[in-house]
Amino acid sequence: MAEVIPILWDDPEADKIAYAANTLRRGELIAIPTDALYCILADPYNLAAVMKVFQAKSRAWDRSLPMFVDSVDQVAELARHLPSRFYLLAHRYWPGPLSIIVEASGSVPLKVTGNTARLSVRKPASAIALRLLQEFGMPLIATSANLSGFPTCKDASEVLAALGMAALAVDSIVHGVDRRIGAISSIAAVLVGVYVVGFTPLSSIAQIRGIVGAMVAGSILADISTRVW
Repeated sequence: MAEVIPILWDDPEADKIAYAANTLRRGELIAIPTDALYCILADPYNLAAVMKVFQAKSRAWDRSLPMFVDSVDQVAELARHLPSRFYLLAHRYWPGPLSIIVEASGSVPLKVTGNTARLSVRKPASAIALRLLQEFGMPLIATSANLSGFPTCKDASEVLAALGMAALAVDSIVHGVDRRIGAISSIAAVLVGVYVVGFTPLSSIAQIRGIVGAMVAGSILADISTRVW
């Protein structure tokens, strides 16, 4: 049975965060508002939960599922190798909307990577997401709350209507202002000497290029991002 719970955006209530974390531990899906998109969250090490994400989104099986982390140390456990450019990007842009694509280690289930051996990771700038990561104690699958190929949902009711999720949806309460959900996150790939950036303002592209010497190539990005986002 679908359930929607209201939660404070800036200071999410501890009991509601704990309830959401326990829902994840049972292998269920939840949807939360973040600083970039409304996202579906799941336990990446529960393969039944991973399957539910693919089924809920009608997502192709060969597409990797992005993940939220709460620290660089968590990424080190997920990645095969982290070049110095990763640390420069993470230090400069995290927490925030920049997703960084890394080579996945053997500890990451193949179903999560879509057999691509690649993983998109991000530390969100959202109190709800960060508190939930801390409560859960591990990285979480965090993919856009929409059917694949369709616009992302903007609130809990849209998530439940679009995906038909028999799960928990968290709806943020922001007193006096609109919900603070931003644009699609930027993507930077840090893979085998190829560095690409997309979905980001030209000013940010210039900054990231200054850090990683990035080659901004839409055709390469399209091939990578469609399989990891």
